[in-house]
Amino acid sequence: MNMINDAQHVAQHEAARESAGRAALAGGEFLTFRLGEEEYGIDILRVQEIRSYEPPTRIANAPSFIKGVVNLRGVIVPIVDLRLKLGCDSAEYDGFTVVIVLNVKGRVVGAVVDSVSDVLQLSKDAVKAAPEMSSSVDTSYITGIGNVGERMLILMDIEGFMSSAEMGLISDCH
Repeated sequence: MNMINDAQHVAQHEAARESAGRAALAGGEFLTFRLGEEEYGIDILRVQEIRSYEPPTRIANAPSFIKGVVNLRGVIVPIVDLRLKLGCDSAEYDGFTVVIVLNVKGRVVGAVVDSVSDVLQLSKDAVKAAPEMSSSVDTSYITGIGNVGERMLILMDIEGFMSSAEMGLISDCH
């Protein structure tokens, strides 16, 4: 029975990924942010608000990329440092460090990034499919690459990323 549940979970994940990929390739509005030297874009409809970084309350035995929780107007919000999760060289906290508060599958989650750039409208023509990589590189949450003048924007399925089993933040069973 467990194998059936696992297979259903994988199928749901793949369907969501394909749907997010099609959405990104169709263009739309994206919030852009920086992680190290790279610039990323996420669907603006997933963004609830942007807040300055404040040290969260640590949770014992949490993975290093989960910085802790904050109380956001009565809602306890887990804070994920995307820089640590995605393997950036350094994750220094300064005046530009912000938390993007996201609404993912009805749950509020915070994502720490180096800085927020802007909101961009990307046409379908400005978005290219994500490149195929070796199996050792997880590109499953990259839905496309956006070209904005000289800038290359990595478009990310933030909902799929935050709700993945590996993150352990959102279960499918609620």
